[in-house]
Amino acid sequence: MDLALSGKVVVVTGASRGIGLAVTRGFLAEGASIVAGSLSISPELDELVTDGSVTAVAVDLSGSEGPERLIAEAGDRIDVLVNNVGLAVPRPEGFLAVTDDMWQATWNLNLMAAVRTTRAALPVMLRRGGGAIVNVASVNARMPDPTVIDYSASKAALVNFGKALSKEFGPRGIRVNSVDPGPVATDLWLGRDGVAARLSQASGRTAVEIAAEAAAGMVTGRFTRPDEVADLVVVLASGRLANVTGADFTIDGGLVSTI
Repeated sequence: MDLALSGKVVVVTGASRGIGLAVTRGFLAEGASIVAGSLSISPELDELVTDGSVTAVAVDLSGSEGPERLIAEAGDRIDVLVNNVGLAVPRPEGFLAVTDDMWQATWNLNLMAAVRTTRAALPVMLRRGGGAIVNVASVNARMPDPTVIDYSASKAALVNFGKALSKEFGPRGIRVNSVDPGPVATDLWLGRDGVAARLSQASGRTAVEIAAEAAAGMVTGRFTRPDEVADLVVVLASGRLANVTGADFTIDGGLVSTI
């Protein structure tokens, strides 16, 4: 299937690893040019820069200046924006232990980074007559979890933000959709400082046991692979789904029961 993405300019946030890296690879495979933003440039992202179709930008997206600087790197053309950067820190001590600073850090990266990056990108898209935005949210947007209470709230806000944007800018040729992954086999969940490891420190169970329990909660019995999320993002951003906007797509191995 030709997704007609060859020659398109794509901006991806949080592109150095995990889902963001997989998304960058996915668009690269379709012939797009990618401006990949992340706090630091990983060796894996640096490898993609060598062929000239990926521009890696080291940028702090949690502040007010980083998103504008990233969008400026794209120049006068942006066809697709993928708001992927995010932060998930388990709060096993419960709500009362979550400070204002913790809330603010999560809110800045999970919601405000998308708000600011989108605000900078939209004028570029509008001048060219359209574009596509895909926000990477989470099943926690609809499955509140006190262990990640600030993460869940921020992802719910991100989904709501995307739906509101789709209503305002849809008539002007810009589609906005969200992807809601369940647990994904990335460092965010399975890394040395990932969710499983942090919950292990608090519970006394091993990280392997915690990850296995999470996987068992899915009908498929496994974590989603980053490339599977990336495939969904790439197709949503393509013209093959040109009449899909304001939608929210779950990819969670059946974790969340639906009717």
